[in-house]
Amino acid sequence: MFQDRGPEAHDTAGPATRAYVLHPDLKSARSRRLPEHGLAEAVSLAGALPNLEVLGAEVVRLPKLQPGTLFGSGKVDELAARLKELEVDLVLVDGPVSPVQQRNLEKEWGVKLLDRTGLILEIFADRARTREGVLQVELAALSYQRTRLVRAWTHLERQRGGFGFVGGPGETQIEADRRAIDDQVIRLKRQLDKVVKTRELHRAARRKVPFPVVALVGYTNAGKSTLFNRMTGADVLAKDMLFATLDPTMRGVTLPDAKGGPGRKVIASDTVGFISDLPTQLVAAFRATLEEVLEADLILHVRDISHPESAEQAADVAEILTSLKVNPAVPMFEVWNKLDQVEGSERAALLQQAENRAGVFPVSALTGEGIEGVLAAVSQAFDEEKTLRRLHLGFAEGRKRAFLHDEGVIEAEEMVEDGWEISVFWTARQEKRYRDL
Repeated sequence: MFQDRGPEAHDTAGPATRAYVLHPDLKSARSRRLPEHGLAEAVSLAGALPNLEVLGAEVVRLPKLQPGTLFGSGKVDELAARLKELEVDLVLVDGPVSPVQQRNLEKEWGVKLLDRTGLILEIFADRARTREGVLQVELAALSYQRTRLVRAWTHLERQRGGFGFVGGPGETQIEADRRAIDDQVIRLKRQLDKVVKTRELHRAARRKVPFPVVALVGYTNAGKSTLFNRMTGADVLAKDMLFATLDPTMRGVTLPDAKGGPGRKVIASDTVGFISDLPTQLVAAFRATLEEVLEADLILHVRDISHPESAEQAADVAEILTSLKVNPAVPMFEVWNKLDQVEGSERAALLQQAENRAGVFPVSALTGEGIEGVLAAVSQAFDEEKTLRRLHLGFAEGRKRAFLHDEGVIEAEEMVEDGWEISVFWTARQEKRYRDL
């Protein structure tokens, strides 16, 4: 399924792939969202792939799952006729499909089939631009493929071990495929480890710089990149498309002070968008990238407040942040974006709600409305109280002295017989980092 594509991956030649989207709605499954909204999201996901034309989409109500074909035999036949009539090349099922179900449905319908995980992996494969992104997607794709090896190529098995004179059955094709994937996974993990070490060095370097990190997180297509561009003056790709941004970006931002002039500087970090039922393979592969959120001193949770399922999307983001083990003590602001798409009484109600809740900021990243309020709140969050302390450091404690110089907190310093007497003016956060040394 996955191929290592070059930077021109979006210029896919040839006619568009004709696709049909299905959203299975299982009666017994509890979901916090309406199936119609799930289908709309699946169609948007399909639209995020280049050179793909969605010919139709429907919600399929299921009393129960069929282990062999997912859908009942009548529905399979009905869909077979429709797919043939529309000359569909690819069916996208918005949910999990087992390897056996996939093989049986492809055989019945005579088309290629992708489930939700496979579709998201294809999008990520198309979007990855950095070396780390490409490696992460390839690793996730291989982990996904390994679980989907089915006995489809028994004619390729080596029937006997050795030269075939003695011994029992040799290696089956499925075992050979699994071994080949495992070898490739090991190779990719080694390469990724090097990239992760480099990222960790970058993080360590940023810790030495006295600039707090502000991470933008949110559901995919909530407008994080547009807000990031508005805050930083950067030019990160911002499109009305799921997963438009894949690789994380960091930029410095000078916040306004209380008088409206230039204040302190922070580092803003734009992260990959989250989505409901994010494939576990992707969470594992992108952990190094997502861990940028763990380093944040403040989190801006960007929500598309105009979306009918904004609350459900926020709950999905909260679940992923919990799974990443983000420290609940890290302050988090909610940025209600796309206010320009809400009108009338609904807009007035949202503004009233935001006013009654602390740490909530309604904005339009597109028009710039409300951005000053967010920046002022971020600036205020980092206006920490400072205290004066007097420290005595021995000559052997050069590392601690270097830290104080790097932080720029030394007010006065005097060399004495057994070391240094130092007066420091610092925040509680800087003092904690000093004590942790």
